[in-house]
Amino acid sequence: MIAFRPITIDDRDWMSEKLREDNRQGCEYSFANNFIWSVIYKVEVAEVCGCCVIKFDAEGEDCYAFPIGAGDKKAAIMQLLTHAKEDNSKLYIESIEEADREFLEKYFSGIFQIEENRDSFDYIYTVDKLTSLAGKKLHGKRNHIARFKDNEDWSYEPMSDEQCALNQAMKYFDALHLEGGILRKAGEIVAFTIGERLNSDTYVVHFEKAFPEIQGAYPMINQQFVMHNCQEYSYVNREDDAGDEGLRKAKLSYYPDILLKNYTAREI
Repeated sequence: MIAFRPITIDDRDWMSEKLREDNRQGCEYSFANNFIWSVIYKVEVAEVCGCCVIKFDAEGEDCYAFPIGAGDKKAAIMQLLTHAKEDNSKLYIESIEEADREFLEKYFSGIFQIEENRDSFDYIYTVDKLTSLAGKKLHGKRNHIARFKDNEDWSYEPMSDEQCALNQAMKYFDALHLEGGILRKAGEIVAFTIGERLNSDTYVVHFEKAFPEIQGAYPMINQQFVMHNCQEYSYVNREDDAGDEGLRKAKLSYYPDILLKNYTAREI
């Protein structure tokens, strides 16, 4: 059996190195994302054949992310198949990107049933689009921001540790190398965002919250955070919609440049 163990903050360095080796655009392939949600999803990790393998709970079922890093992915999946068999279960893999799907079909043909997971497609936008909001399609976003700016009583500022509203992120904000920003109106905080570098050309936004009754608060924090934190990148990954129709509509309203497909694979 593979010796999985609960993820800890001490895993950041070696896991981040494996993530850099793959340079993936999917939001699931972020150390901070896995660490922040570790209590809820019972996240465990192990190094298998030179790869990082992440295990988590998917509604009571053991599930694994596709092996990460420059190790032997084929051998790692073979070990996972043996691990599942010894556990009297079938191997279940999530967070599979297009190249991973092709890999499974090439080396493990007939072993997995692979399906699209639309609820987990990532919405990825160019930094330029989210900064300028140019063009007719985003005219409504610009209007909402203009209404937010009607009075010059707003400000954007970097988020510091004590202002971070999420317990895990607050406790390990610096150790996770997270960045955040807050939006004020009339001196009161009306929105905040938390994100981090995902790979060599993509920034990922993990959390974004605003008072919906304040017109323009959401598009304003979105734009300001990108303007202040993402200009050295080409893309911003705003994660998936988890199947929520309202969230899906909101993310589609920014017209993603990439809708990153995500698959699941179940051992037949």
